[in-house]
Amino acid sequence: MRDFPTPPFPSQPQNVPGSQRKMEPYPDCGESYTGHNRLEGKVALITGADSGIGRAVAIAYAREGADVAIAYLNEHEDAQETARWVESAGRQCLLLPGDLAQKQHCYDIVEKTVSQFGRIDILVNNAAFQLSHETLEDIDDDEWVKTFDTNITAIFRICQAALPSMPKGSSIINTSSVNSDDPSPSLLAYATTKGAIANFTAGLAQLLGKKGIRVNSVAPGPIWTPLIPSTMPDEAVTHFGSKTPLGRPGQPVEVAPIYVLLGSDEASYISGSRYAVTGGKPIL
Repeated sequence: MRDFPTPPFPSQPQNVPGSQRKMEPYPDCGESYTGHNRLEGKVALITGADSGIGRAVAIAYAREGADVAIAYLNEHEDAQETARWVESAGRQCLLLPGDLAQKQHCYDIVEKTVSQFGRIDILVNNAAFQLSHETLEDIDDDEWVKTFDTNITAIFRICQAALPSMPKGSSIINTSSVNSDDPSPSLLAYATTKGAIANFTAGLAQLLGKKGIRVNSVAPGPIWTPLIPSTMPDEAVTHFGSKTPLGRPGQPVEVAPIYVLLGSDEASYISGSRYAVTGGKPIL
């Protein structure tokens, strides 16, 4: 079994949305991942794929044989690094920068992916925004709306736009969170959207079953990504993941395999489910 970093971690404050290349320890996104052609010939659109979980999924998908479209906000250097890993696996990569809180951009990333690749076989809605606050009064209205627009409304819009280009057998995978079950009070807006994602996924799976399209969600626990040092207090970053049964945060590479399974034909009867990757903390 591999050894992964354990807290305490050094102080490393960053501005939102955070940069992976500035993190210490550097997140393991599966640069050594070995594929087995489980997604051969498929096309995937992944949001938030410049770094963290999204990058790990992009690398794994490419090494499993998929071409990948990467939607991200504005961390161009991180996104270009992800693209290099995808292309080094011999797959095509399309970079799609922009703000998913903007309605038109949700439609644009789908249109550009379909224009480039002809269809979407796997849609991974992974992008997220969060900020930490200790009181309700600290959350202003604009931030609340931005969190919902980025984390859940964008998923609705992207799914609706992508559906006509998703053939029978396609897969939609939404990133929820352990916060959907056990909300952190300091992440109230974020946690609320993650509960909404879990509910949206369960309902959408029932709507799309007749089309032969599967819909599932993944609920990560504390995963070491740029979202952490860019949105959490320094003390929380230093001890991030220490309260899990495994005593450490997960690395992005440890989340990617469930996305591979759910995107593959091996998961042909798995739909409407939520999968915990939490380091031992159960979800209901």
